[in-house]
Amino acid sequence: MALFKRLIDWIDVRIGAREIVAKELTGYLLPRNINAWYSMGSILLFIFAMQVVTGILLLIYYVPDADKAFKSVSFIMNEVPFGWLIRTCHAIGSNMMVLVLFLHMLSVLFMNSYKSPREFNWLTGFILFTLVQGISLTGYLLPWSQLSFWATTVATNSANAIPVAGPYLVEFLRGSKLVGPPTLGRFFALHVALIPLGMAAVVGAHLFFLQRTGVSTPPFGQKETANQWQGDGYRYESHPGGIPFFPNYALEDLRSIFIYLACFLAVVFFAPNLFFTSDSFLPANPLQTPAHIKPEWYFLANYQTLKIFPNEFIGLSVQGAAMTFLALLPFIDRTRERHPLKRPLFMICAVGGILLWVGLSVWGHYS
Repeated sequence: MALFKRLIDWIDVRIGAREIVAKELTGYLLPRNINAWYSMGSILLFIFAMQVVTGILLLIYYVPDADKAFKSVSFIMNEVPFGWLIRTCHAIGSNMMVLVLFLHMLSVLFMNSYKSPREFNWLTGFILFTLVQGISLTGYLLPWSQLSFWATTVATNSANAIPVAGPYLVEFLRGSKLVGPPTLGRFFALHVALIPLGMAAVVGAHLFFLQRTGVSTPPFGQKETANQWQGDGYRYESHPGGIPFFPNYALEDLRSIFIYLACFLAVVFFAPNLFFTSDSFLPANPLQTPAHIKPEWYFLANYQTLKIFPNEFIGLSVQGAAMTFLALLPFIDRTRERHPLKRPLFMICAVGGILLWVGLSVWGHYS
């Protein structure tokens, strides 16, 4: 044991493991009035990890070829031991990833944690939100089913509304005039390589900015924070008398992850087809257009917005303006007040925007 302790001490002198643990884990204090919404980020990291693991396992049998893709997915579902479980977890996990990211952004929005000096936290989160939508869209085509083929056709065709560059952009996305084998190859490369690398980089940047600024104190309850940011000078937001990240808050995060996992597995085992329609189980047929083609639930509001306006370009412009406003929100909203109930105009706009999004999504689903 003495030799082992000497070895540990020798390593610690060179890498500073005890110092890192003391500073970043046991000595990293969080506000005492922190709530369950703060666990959304940890749940998201867990979902990302699960998507990576299940995605790698699916790659063992999946064939990114237009003639073999659907058959390989059917083989995974019906022949590979526990293949149905891995694929179902990956498919449902992608929807849960979008849902939890929505909730995480809403919690940041309503607790006004995007305000100065956390502009970069919000921007990296917004970029991650865009990348998650991109990886979901590209992964949607990979089963090469009737639904995924035609939904991708509709989604990529919307870029045609952009003046001058539209047709070139559509052909660039598809790799040809129509959705076909080149499209599958491009979406496969984006889904398994390019977008995941981008997501990893953005997640790393997001965690860096979180560590740089410290965890924001909830706008409700007691104000215990010392060393608040003042002006343009860097002052870390510390929480003297707060709870240690490890083990106290780490156990809270773990409890939240287990609650999420229980809900997730309930969907996997009791409602595995919740996000699948009948066309999801048919191979792609470019010569037969299904009666009703609609995107995934998180794109329904975008889909319906394009249908509302007589010109799709107007619809795209409205969506672009809304997304730009959301991305630049920390630079637009410069007030210091963070309590949402003390900001009635903010609450009206935020709740109105959410209800509008939900209304457009429901309208798009039933239209």
